[in-house]
Amino acid sequence: MDDTVLLDIRNLSVAYRGEDGMVPAVRNVSFTLGRERLGIVGESGSGKSTIGRALLRLLPTAQITADRIQFGQHDLTRASERQMLDIRGRHMSMILQDPKFSLNPVRPVGDQVAEAFRIHHRCTRSEAKAKALKMLKAVRINDPERVYGLYPHEVSGGMGQRIMIAMMLIAGPEVIIADEPTSALDVTIRLDVLKLLDDLVTSRGSGLIMISHDLNLVRNFCDRVLIMYAGRIVEMLDARNMGAAQHPYTRGLMAAQPRIGGNRQPLAVLKRDPAWLEEKAP
Repeated sequence: MDDTVLLDIRNLSVAYRGEDGMVPAVRNVSFTLGRERLGIVGESGSGKSTIGRALLRLLPTAQITADRIQFGQHDLTRASERQMLDIRGRHMSMILQDPKFSLNPVRPVGDQVAEAFRIHHRCTRSEAKAKALKMLKAVRINDPERVYGLYPHEVSGGMGQRIMIAMMLIAGPEVIIADEPTSALDVTIRLDVLKLLDDLVTSRGSGLIMISHDLNLVRNFCDRVLIMYAGRIVEMLDARNMGAAQHPYTRGLMAAQPRIGGNRQPLAVLKRDPAWLEEKAP
């Protein structure tokens, strides 16, 4: 694995204003991302998706603070909105979980994919269309010429997710944040999409943050894993060593997973300890 650091995050915190003051969603999270596949896992509400959106400044109602969010030569804590417009898509992109809320309902999906390329690259409309068709084919969409002219309501959820992946990858970003990118896909298409993401990391030298609740996917696909609980990172470890996890929360998540061929006893119930909220970050 390349030692190059693409992202360096120090003490990232995100909070929302509530009736009784600020409510923390992410608390003092620190990690680096190299040319690797980094998994972030945890229960719903643990803050893993919030981290991805905060890095791209996609949380206008949140209070985001950090000692440092360094992306190459860019300090994202001080970047202007104009600078962020250039960074988003071209250098960092995020594959969102639900395409229904991300695709423009009144424009053909192919035009939206092509536009994502034209915004950041000088080219003609026909060149952008050719690039978009190639990208749609790469995410295993049959008959991309036909699908290019369809509107979001005319495609299935799984196809919509593949279109979203094509849109986010077409500009060739150095960092990809994937928020449950395969949740609506069947097994065979899921493997193809994971291979496409893996190719970006290995052939283009990109960095990938894989946000997921699927421990098996992260364990088999990623290089490193961050385990999140209540907005905090409680454990960092190599993906291949998840079986040797030390934190009781990580062990509890793994014990609560059903296994093919396992015993038929009731699954373990995850027990939470309030003291985890006060532990020093790893």
